[in-house]
Amino acid sequence: MVLILGGVGSGKRDYARSLGYTDDEMSRDVFSDAPVLIELEETVRRAPQKAEALLEPLCTKELVLCAEVGSGVIPLSAEDRRFREATGRLCVQLAKQAQSVVRIVSGIPTVIKGEMPCERC
Repeated sequence: MVLILGGVGSGKRDYARSLGYTDDEMSRDVFSDAPVLIELEETVRRAPQKAEALLEPLCTKELVLCAEVGSGVIPLSAEDRRFREATGRLCVQLAKQAQSVVRIVSGIPTVIKGEMPCERC
């Protein structure tokens, strides 16, 4: 599994496409057969207390895309703080399991763990 992180609108999906994945192979549903999960942060937002239970099914994906949510101003609401913390902790666990972790900044991929993924390897 390759974990791809980056800000909203940073180019995560475009990067997945550059690796040979199509929009039809991307899903927001952790339990779908799609090889690419997009918007992990939104999945966690719906049920932050169940984030840890997602680790095993996420590790079966080829790519997991998640917006970075831990930077910036600390949210005022306890609910938003729980969501950010749950997303961050899940990404830490995913990064430990991932063969590669790539951070996208302004459309430019930077490998922070492992090797740069090749097209549909």
